[in-house]
Amino acid sequence: GLAEPLSLAKVDHGWGARTLLKDASSTDVVVHRGTALTSFYQCGDLYRIDPYTGSTLGRETFNDRFPADWGVSAHPKVDDRTGEMLFFNYSKRSPYLHYGIVDAHNDLVHYVDVPLPGPRLPHDMAFTRNYAIFNDFPLFWDPELLKQDVHVARFHRDMPSRFAVLPRRGDAADIRWFDADPTFVLHFTNAYEDGDEIVLDGFFQGDPEPADTGDGSRWQRAFRFLALDRMQSRLHRWRLNLRTGATTEEPLSDSISEFGTINAGHGGEPYRYAYAATAKPGWFLFDGLIRHDVLTGTEQHHRFADGVYGSETAMAPRTGSRAEDDGYLITLTTDMNADASYCLVFDAARLADGPVCKLQLPERISSGTHATWVAGSAMRRWHHTDSAAEAIGLAGAGREP
Repeated sequence: GLAEPLSLAKVDHGWGARTLLKDASSTDVVVHRGTALTSFYQCGDLYRIDPYTGSTLGRETFNDRFPADWGVSAHPKVDDRTGEMLFFNYSKRSPYLHYGIVDAHNDLVHYVDVPLPGPRLPHDMAFTRNYAIFNDFPLFWDPELLKQDVHVARFHRDMPSRFAVLPRRGDAADIRWFDADPTFVLHFTNAYEDGDEIVLDGFFQGDPEPADTGDGSRWQRAFRFLALDRMQSRLHRWRLNLRTGATTEEPLSDSISEFGTINAGHGGEPYRYAYAATAKPGWFLFDGLIRHDVLTGTEQHHRFADGVYGSETAMAPRTGSRAEDDGYLITLTTDMNADASYCLVFDAARLADGPVCKLQLPERISSGTHATWVAGSAMRRWHHTDSAAEAIGLAGAGREP
């Protein structure tokens, strides 16, 4: 990975964007067409998961058009408005990045090059109603070491960040590039169109390559390298003007946070609230939650008890809700003191009041993972039988509408 010790940076096993990593398909999960899909943090296969039982249903094929040579990167995006899933992949081979769309019939209907100057390390993307947004950040493999097949990420502080904007059904000739201050963004929260501008929100890292702490085991040092306070990760906004080609940017918060999420019904559309994780200083451990109001700049916080660490929260709109924050925040936590894990539920409008529900899980789970929420009504749209496997195309079932 990006923070592994140098002694392990030249180990050949597995595949992915590095062509060296085992594909664990353990980074993120999205739901498309009623099927949960798990993904890998660089590039790899998507695995189909029965959302009712958690059983693995095999690799996703996109009706036999899956880009098996490059795979799919960590964070495909599902547009609830269109039913499409947007994704990208990347490699050490030219053109270094591709962009694709899978429609509501699970067909790969669009797959184009996004040429980059060389191998890069993009982790996330964003979309609006009409555009897809990709990135070329100045944190990438050291080119000289890469010639020796050694993978060490370096932050090139003298280079700008770049954002690629293209129409959702556009190709390489339609790409427009926008320069911005040098940084690395692990995750974006949302993007939308505002007149001539695309508004893009994500977590700006003030120092994507912090100095080695020099103490502890190599794995402790790796976890500290990923500490959000050391990377200075804060919610940030870029405005990309499609008429002038100019970029303006500003911080949206002074608080250290990451792993942001929103009400998915506002994906690609104007929004007001982002919910994110805060972190224990010096560690990649989430010690609480924060609600960002990107309109007023106000925040609400909730901190877990000492020794309790969480994961990405998910926003579940209340049935029949009209307000953007009328719903619940659902997150999974692990209590290191009690050796137990819990599901916590918060009123999304009143995060600071603490959880309204706490449920113990039957087993302890790891913390610091991604999560997603899908309404039962959306699941039932796709599942017309009592068998979830049959409804998503297994057990001899025909293709869904």
